[in-house]
Amino acid sequence: MSTELVLVTGMSGSGKSVALHALEDMGYYCVDNLPPSMLKSLIDTLEQGDEVAKLHKLAIAMDVRNASALPLLPGILEALQSEGMSVRSLYLEANNDTLVRRYSESRRSHPLTQASQHDGPLALIQAIEFERELLSGLRKNAVVLDTSYIRPAQLLRHLKAWAAAPANELTLVFQSFAFKRGIPMDADFVFDVRMLPNPHYEPELRALTGKDAGVRNFLDKQPMVLDMQKRITEFVSHWLQPIADDNRQYVTVAIGCTGGQHRSVYLVEQLAKHFGKTGTALIRHRELDSH
Repeated sequence: MSTELVLVTGMSGSGKSVALHALEDMGYYCVDNLPPSMLKSLIDTLEQGDEVAKLHKLAIAMDVRNASALPLLPGILEALQSEGMSVRSLYLEANNDTLVRRYSESRRSHPLTQASQHDGPLALIQAIEFERELLSGLRKNAVVLDTSYIRPAQLLRHLKAWAAAPANELTLVFQSFAFKRGIPMDADFVFDVRMLPNPHYEPELRALTGKDAGVRNFLDKQPMVLDMQKRITEFVSHWLQPIADDNRQYVTVAIGCTGGQHRSVYLVEQLAKHFGKTGTALIRHRELDSH
């Protein structure tokens, strides 16, 4: 049997096609919109073929187009895991405003617009909310990646980092963001650092970011910043083992400031450096990466 299966699911318009293409470039055999009932048969068929006899990585995209069969999926995945397959689930998310804008730009219709469970066609926002409801069970047990404010190129980098992370070890993701653009939908823990001294008010630092030496030197000298870093480190460290014991493989710690440029970026860099010494720690800067 194949040694690794990646299930790609999530909201329509959140970037599943981009994700599947990225996984294909990384050596995965990819299939889009596969009915859950056909998954085991597909695996058996692939392993019987000479050209794919050494198949090690398989990626399957499933979404609301197979809504009626999705309740079967958890049991199918559990059975595959019991046979020795490594199964990882990735759920792509985006906020309503972003999804509405993407559908408007593409001029495509949402797959649930004509949902038979409702009387008459659904408005786009109704279809999106209905989709969230139908997919809530899959989201619960997956790694969630919010694509609301990232470009396709950045999504590709995030996917490569996620795919390269050890499948059986806890991966920490430290993400900076701006509160003025909303809290990331994939955050497990959120820390507000807007009360800390702000380099934005230093004219020579305003155009820089928390990755630049000038901003780092400024924040390194602020007792409140160092205290915040210490307390977040202690909090995350305290809960690492209980989280791992709960079979979690991916935890996102979001650090937010006003603009997502200075304080949150600085703290994300410092925290990832600290936790990266003993495990896998990834960095995301939502606002910086969106430019």
